[in-house]
Amino acid sequence: MIFLQIDTCNGFYCDQFKPTSPNRPKIWTENWPGWFKNFGGKDPHRPAEDVAFAVARFFQKGGSVHNYYMYHGGTNFGRTAGGAFITTSYDYDAPIDEYGLLRFPKWGHLKELHKAIKLCENVLLHGTSVNISLGPSVEADVYTDTSGACAAFIANVDDKNDKTVNFRNASYYLPAWSVSILPDCKNVVFNTAKVTSHTSVVAMNPEKLKQAGKGVEWSVFKEKAGIWGNADFVHNGFVDHVNTTKDTSDYLWQTTSVFVDKNEVLSGSKPVLLIEFKGHAFHVFVNEEYQGLATGYGSPYNFTNPIPLREGNNEIAILSLAVGLPSAGTLYEFFESGLRSVKVSGLKNGTIDLSSYAWKYKIGLQGENLKIYHGHGLKSVNWTSTSNPPKGQPLTWYKAIVDAPPGNEPVGLDMLHMGKGLAWLNGKEIGRYWPRIAEFKKEDCVQQCDYRGKFDFDKCSTGCGEPTQKWYHVPRSWFKPSGNDLVFFEEKGGDPGQISFVRRKVSGACAFVAEDHPSVGTHSQENGKTHNNKNTPIARLTCPDDTVISAIKFASFGTPSGSCGSYLKGDCHDPYSRIVVKKACLNKNECVIELTQKNFKTNYCSGLSRKLAVEVICR
Repeated sequence: MIFLQIDTCNGFYCDQFKPTSPNRPKIWTENWPGWFKNFGGKDPHRPAEDVAFAVARFFQKGGSVHNYYMYHGGTNFGRTAGGAFITTSYDYDAPIDEYGLLRFPKWGHLKELHKAIKLCENVLLHGTSVNISLGPSVEADVYTDTSGACAAFIANVDDKNDKTVNFRNASYYLPAWSVSILPDCKNVVFNTAKVTSHTSVVAMNPEKLKQAGKGVEWSVFKEKAGIWGNADFVHNGFVDHVNTTKDTSDYLWQTTSVFVDKNEVLSGSKPVLLIEFKGHAFHVFVNEEYQGLATGYGSPYNFTNPIPLREGNNEIAILSLAVGLPSAGTLYEFFESGLRSVKVSGLKNGTIDLSSYAWKYKIGLQGENLKIYHGHGLKSVNWTSTSNPPKGQPLTWYKAIVDAPPGNEPVGLDMLHMGKGLAWLNGKEIGRYWPRIAEFKKEDCVQQCDYRGKFDFDKCSTGCGEPTQKWYHVPRSWFKPSGNDLVFFEEKGGDPGQISFVRRKVSGACAFVAEDHPSVGTHSQENGKTHNNKNTPIARLTCPDDTVISAIKFASFGTPSGSCGSYLKGDCHDPYSRIVVKKACLNKNECVIELTQKNFKTNYCSGLSRKLAVEVICR
């Protein structure tokens, strides 16, 4: 048997990739249209213009096979995250979001891109190409075949400056960092920098937890802070967390005790617990009282915290955590995890090093072992019923019987007011929740992204100072009409009374379009006459199928600024803008507004680059 191995490309750009043999196809196996999030990290976004630019360049440069990773965003249900600290959401800023809704403008812009490439299909498959330089940072790749068919890609790879070039006796305007596609080598049917698709406005509408249409009753079960049952083993010193749990659980208990003489504690001060660890996280308990959480990964991290020690024996219990498993990088299987040293300082007789003490170990939680989140396991412990679930209580299981949210929109759980833990619905594990704040400065995030220039996962981030993940996707197929078991294990303490469902739906749409540059499109010259074949710029707005445009939230032709949801009027504003948009769009599912002299007068903002910004409400 003969196996043929073909080298391929993964990345944000693959136009310059060349297979090891000229006889092998040029294949792009992973085009990253966005990036994943980490708990405590920023929210990365890749602009639609840049994704389209990368794809057009790939086919311009002889690409054969192209695949998006990912085209439909996903969810890391359970503990399936493909890397340490990767969030439960794996939305990836994909053209179809984690909940199954089309993400406009990215989905619409890429749809138009592939329609344009499809028009070039025959000549790309059967023709030959020639590369033509049209000036600094501008080039055309022209494909022709024996039938006389012709298709061209004209690229401006300058990341700052727009260009006007001549190609086959015609003038073409190319925005910076863009590709124009000409299926007939004459007319531009698509430019990667010109987004004509609308932008969706998505809302997460809260829905209180209910049982039989009323408020829910809660049941509570408290885990012991430390070894439950018999220890799995005792070891002098520390073990690697992941190699010990074998991914059967996120959790590994390790406890030891330290004896403190009545004269050993310094007057007026508390002893200090010093812990060095290699990740991923841990909670600390002293005599079953919660002391705090520490997180880190890779390099050694330190935890320093004053602790209350009493005379006699004191139990130090540490709940070590894995937050996903390493899955990539050099020698990732050898990444260490767990504790490296534990010491107590601030005592009269000096620092006590507990690292070589005898430590008891227990893999997992008692509730996990008994499967108290599903089936018969729900009855395996004595739950305490309450209408007012306790707040701020670590190591606590919460259970509620709930109705399915009404409607048919995708559903999520709002876990903003919880700490950290795991969640289940009817025994199916929703995943890890952790609304950890992205502790970055505002300047580390952007209000509006410049698509021009090479993208990396840190370029167009948002969410600085905000929870990394607030909402957690729950598929509607997991629900029964009523009597659904919703179970949480809370590690550090939260407020379960604030938990709610949310229903995700498109609530509006935006469009932001500029007048074309005087030489946008094709200006062909025949017999001394110039023929302008350019398309009129349009703003297209679309609502979901079962809704219409019920109101115009913002409309301005002139020099508006901002982004969808936060548009602002500029110094120049056509006062009839709202009337034009209202006439074209109100009470319609979809509308198109042309930037023509008929709709918008030429005497406004003369000599300026004029734009139309619109936001509408869908109901």
